[in-house]
Parts: sequence; C-alpha cells; structure tokens
Amino acid sequence: MKKKGQLEVFNLNELIKEQDKYTNFIVSEVNDHALRIAVINGDFHWHKHEDCDELFYVLEGELFIDIENSETVSLKPGDIFTVPANTMHRTRSNERTVNICFEKTSNNIKGDNR
Repeated sequence: MKKKGQLEVFNLNELIKEQDKYTNFIVSEVNDHALRIAVINGDFHWHKHEDCDELFYVLEGELFIDIENSETVSLKPGDIFTVPANTMHRTRSNERTVNICFEKTSNNIKGDNR
C-alpha cells in the first residue's frame, strides 16, 4: 500500500493558497510520523498529547504557543519549536498564519484537554 506523499511532489503554498479558515491536514507520512500543514487565524483550544511531541515550523504569519504555567512562545517564518508530550498548550494567531507540524501519524490533533 502506498503511503501519502511517497513519490509525489507537493507545493505547500498551493495546498493552502485560498484557505482563510482553520484547517489542519496530513500532507505526507514518513514511517510512523506525519507532516501536517495548518492555517490558523484565532485561538485553538488548550490541550495536550499524552505520548507525542509536536514540532512546529512557521511558514507565514506569527504563531503563538501558550504553554501552561510558562511563557508564551512567538514563532515567525523560519522558526521552529517543539512542544514535548504531555505538555498542556494552545496555539493562536492574530492573523492568517501557516505552519507545518511534524508528529506521530496516530496523534489526535484535538488532544486531551484534561
């Protein structure tokens, strides 16, 4: 069975060029991990992922990652940041922001809010 993204060329800018509302989807899979692209304009809810780190890489705009009991991280184009597993966090933006995220394919992107 062919995995998503293998032997295919994708242009990330083309995949989201008309997108203004929140979206988050898998572009490609690498072993047991996925490369997702997300467009956000506003707040995502507080959540955590029990057994999955998340690496964020910003392509456009400014992504804020609020970490519970810690400071807010601000990411601009070209910046990366990893949220460790089991860390309560939320992402948000004040404008259309595009980021890619590398995480386990099995990760529930909505997370656990407990």
